[in-house]
Amino acid sequence: MLNPNLKLNTKIFNEDVEQVPIRKGFGLGLVIAGEADKNVVALCADLTESTQMHLFKEKFPERFVQVGVAEQNLATVSSGMAAMGKIPFMSSYAMFSPGRNWEPIRTSICYNDRPVKIIGSHAGISVGPDGGTHQAIEDIAITRVIPNLDVISPCDALEAKRATIEIAKTKSPTYLRLAREKTPIITTEETPFKIGKSEIYWMPDMGLAQVGIIATGALLYRAIMVAKELEAEGIKIKVMNLATIKPIDSEAIVTLAKETRAIVTVEEHQIAGGMGSAVAEVLAKNYPVPIEFIGVNDKFGQSGTQDELIEHYGMGKDAIKEKVKKVLSRKN
Repeated sequence: MLNPNLKLNTKIFNEDVEQVPIRKGFGLGLVIAGEADKNVVALCADLTESTQMHLFKEKFPERFVQVGVAEQNLATVSSGMAAMGKIPFMSSYAMFSPGRNWEPIRTSICYNDRPVKIIGSHAGISVGPDGGTHQAIEDIAITRVIPNLDVISPCDALEAKRATIEIAKTKSPTYLRLAREKTPIITTEETPFKIGKSEIYWMPDMGLAQVGIIATGALLYRAIMVAKELEAEGIKIKVMNLATIKPIDSEAIVTLAKETRAIVTVEEHQIAGGMGSAVAEVLAKNYPVPIEFIGVNDKFGQSGTQDELIEHYGMGKDAIKEKVKKVLSRKN
């Protein structure tokens, strides 16, 4: 069942569940953050509407900077503005930022511990027809290794809005990972969000769970659907939303592993170096259990529809079910 304490969207199992691009939640949240703090400024690399930053530009034109197709400058200008007391939000496609400008982010922003908020839109393979050159499926790996940098991957538009509002209040450099396509609304305006804290979104009606699924980003919806379907087969699942990949909620991960003694991680990212790797690091150190990984397995993306690519790369519901049953057999 859905965790009743989190006030989640009970309509997610309906065929007509509302679907909104996760990036739109960022755009709405940025306007709210700008209203709350006049030091919030926005910078973009010629993708203002695509990243939904145009909403801020229209409301606060004097606090918006169009850097152009110059992602390295996007990072260094943002760092300089942060040094002068501003709270810069810099946006582009994730393949270009943090992809193309990784070193300026590392050195100009994170080495100096500047509170710049790096917004990587169009992450994952669900960019679809844009193809492998534009599908950022390595961005979690390259950001979570940088000291001082928080990494957040919201599951839907409402969580993206809340995350945007919250990161505007921190002094930390932050990477916010956003998907392009419409995603089912899982949360509500009342669902809690706290940086560094995970939440259990699905749990058994009674008794202990047999497998823990830890998911991040847009694929959380599919993980919940799988948990509901497997419950009908007598397999009890807990599904964790790990929206904050860094700082990671080690305590909650270990608690879930101790209950289930079997974990499956689910993410729209390379398996190597991603959220699943971060979870495995936590468990290897604290409480090793059998673990299986859902993600892209050492391949580049390609052109196709979102659903076609999710299935092709083994991240659909059937693939998740297979991994759940595999890890369940490994613990027995």
